[in-house]
Amino acid sequence: MNQGMALDLIGSAFVNMIKVSAPVMVVAMVVGLIISILQATTQVQEQTLSFVPKMLAVIVSLILFGTFMMNTMLDFFRYVLEIIPKL
Repeated sequence: MNQGMALDLIGSAFVNMIKVSAPVMVVAMVVGLIISILQATTQVQEQTLSFVPKMLAVIVSLILFGTFMMNTMLDFFRYVLEIIPKL
């Protein structure tokens, strides 16, 4: 394995990591922003008020995007297995 192949593999791993984590992170950020706006307008500063809806939204997003996330990781795993003989 030369340096170029290693950098390509690391770059591909980072891109896949971002693709897999992005849907859940975006959902958590949007729900957190909505809850923050509601807390600011109603002046209710309860910490658990933002945690529970965010946790539920993340669980629902994992259910909805789980297939996409698994397929992305499986494609990357296949790619890694395909380049092993080239080493």
